[in-house]
Amino acid sequence: MAPRSLLTWTGGGVRLVLGVGGDLPASLLSLRPAAQGPPPPEPVDGKAAAPLVEIQVLGHGRFPGSHRYADTTTGARLRYVRHTESADAGAAELRVEQADPLAGLAVTTVFRATEGVPAVRVWTTVTALGDRRVRLQAVTSVVTGAFLADSGRTLDETDVVHAESDWVAESRWRRTPLRDTAVVDIDTEAHHHPSRSRLAVASRSSWSTGERLPTGALVAGDDSWALAWQIEHNGAWLWEVGERRTGAYLALLGPTDAEHQWSTEVTADRGFTTVPVSLAVAAGGVDEAFAALTLQRRALRAGLPRELPVIFNDYMNTLMGDPTTAKLLPLIDAAAEAGAEYFCIDAGWYDEDGHWWDSVGEWRPSATRFPGGLSEVVAHIRDRGMVPGLWLEPEVVGVRSPMAERLPDEAFFQRYGARVVEHGRYHLDLRHPAARAHVDAVVDGLVAEFGVGFFKFDYNIMPGPGTDLGGTAPGEGLLAHNRAHLEWLDELLARHPGLLIENCASGAMRMDYAMLSRLHIQSTSDQQHPLLYPPIAAAAPASVLPEQAGNWAYTQPEMTVEESAFTLATGILGRLYLSGHLNRMDPAQLALVAEAVAVHKGLREEIAAAVPFWPLGLAGPGGPWVATGLRGAGETGDTLLTLWRRPGATAGLAVPVAHLRGAEVTPEVVFPGPGSGAADWTLAWDADEGVLRLASPESGPAATARVIRLRR
Repeated sequence: MAPRSLLTWTGGGVRLVLGVGGDLPASLLSLRPAAQGPPPPEPVDGKAAAPLVEIQVLGHGRFPGSHRYADTTTGARLRYVRHTESADAGAAELRVEQADPLAGLAVTTVFRATEGVPAVRVWTTVTALGDRRVRLQAVTSVVTGAFLADSGRTLDETDVVHAESDWVAESRWRRTPLRDTAVVDIDTEAHHHPSRSRLAVASRSSWSTGERLPTGALVAGDDSWALAWQIEHNGAWLWEVGERRTGAYLALLGPTDAEHQWSTEVTADRGFTTVPVSLAVAAGGVDEAFAALTLQRRALRAGLPRELPVIFNDYMNTLMGDPTTAKLLPLIDAAAEAGAEYFCIDAGWYDEDGHWWDSVGEWRPSATRFPGGLSEVVAHIRDRGMVPGLWLEPEVVGVRSPMAERLPDEAFFQRYGARVVEHGRYHLDLRHPAARAHVDAVVDGLVAEFGVGFFKFDYNIMPGPGTDLGGTAPGEGLLAHNRAHLEWLDELLARHPGLLIENCASGAMRMDYAMLSRLHIQSTSDQQHPLLYPPIAAAAPASVLPEQAGNWAYTQPEMTVEESAFTLATGILGRLYLSGHLNRMDPAQLALVAEAVAVHKGLREEIAAAVPFWPLGLAGPGGPWVATGLRGAGETGDTLLTLWRRPGATAGLAVPVAHLRGAEVTPEVVFPGPGSGAADWTLAWDADEGVLRLASPESGPAATARVIRLRR
């Protein structure tokens, strides 16, 4: 028997320690920022550590039996074979190989880290040995219990931070002691068995963030340590936390058999690779954990275009899917005067009769809406110095669309030989060449004919568990389509490198970093009520880069100055996504919009280098005061805040800014500025406490907001 040993690897901005050998599976024992001190020692009893990989294999199962993705007999039988290290272009990679001869599997886990980023990306590949054919029912991307050893805390002293999400109710975060969740204390020693309980969080079908978010954190109760993660997949996934007989574990997975009707067969020539995940670590609490994850998200997008234009979109609280030449031309003029750089014609540009929902799929411009042709409108956008954009929902074909008959049945999702129908649409299967050829022809044709430089790619249906076409499990068909979708996006952007694409799925129902590592902007919500938007916009940077977070700013001519400032401020510290009936505004109203756009443009580079924090906390329901902040790069960077005062709020507020405690800073309102007609707010900085004290007028409006700079 080979002795148990420690494998220490420093890559990018992290140092990890694995336990290997000793007739035990490899285990991830420690994951720490490389700048931190040495990791804690391996537990004396190597069996206490969670296996690096858990694999549910048909015919092998778990021991003891449970619903958990722990205690799998295959995971327990894996044995370390070898490891290799490599480095290239600012990134380092570690590959750990294991095998289970009884199940007939070879397993490789890959860790990849970027220089200076306290995070690591991980995935696992499984192949069969010899002439075996092995049916997999679940494979973890990674498993670790390192968060307890690294934090020096017990399970009783650890909180979990996670979020629920829904249409127009996105990103609702909560922080809960683990012992108050399903991870119950049963006294495992008294029972001589591990617990069977778990906290399992899963999302189904192809709305990866339609119910819950694939992002979370385990945080020491005293905020001294945190481990954050994100599952980078545009389909079904699951993460879970559970207690072992000694210690605990976090398991991150893509689709599974039990939850998602997924399974696949592997051979020596046909392996399976899990969805990638990222783990980020911080010697701090929630803000520090998501700051580390923010740096990882930027690393995932390294080398991709960084254009950050202000986009006007005609949909939200404006044309609402009813564009015409007569309505668009004055709106285009007003958007240009306000400083927009792109103009997107949203839904309806292809509609002839007002009943387009279940007839979409050809994507040809309406002749009745645009008597002079869509090209007349697009030319006017370009003449006003803006880049034209169009809304498109490429993955669906309406049941009444001519394309439903022109494309073969095999180009669509199917179950039991029948096409899947959801909300009046068929779902294209992008594994099929006819489906790929159709969407390629649509996008390439619109780019060629109209010079489209921006697409809002929407996605408003879910196809259920997936497609069983070809005899696969439905979840396997869905996963293969998800991956084909990503390949299609990669090829599309390679053909059109200057094209910008918004990731929209009924707002933010597919807000994941499989998509966002490729696409340029994420709409954070379909929320139309300006008073309900701030908690969504404030929480969005926990899931998406601030510079990708498209927060709608849909001010209207009937709003007061303070109401307009409220909705415009919502967009300024993300990606200002402009809408509203600007063409109906008087000069003073349009000047306020132009001021917001100019302020945002002046802040874009700071936003794209900053990390988020939440002065009033990320978790919990949004109160009458809502706050979000961006911490500037480096020790001398300025701090930016957006503060929304909603109905029922007190006039004054103390805003903790812990990272500036002891620093001399000057607070100033950057929006709305003097001359806007907005009331003055009094700002005072308490350096000893690290608190910004503000006062807004006692008799002021029910809804108002300010964007504030704390200048070093």
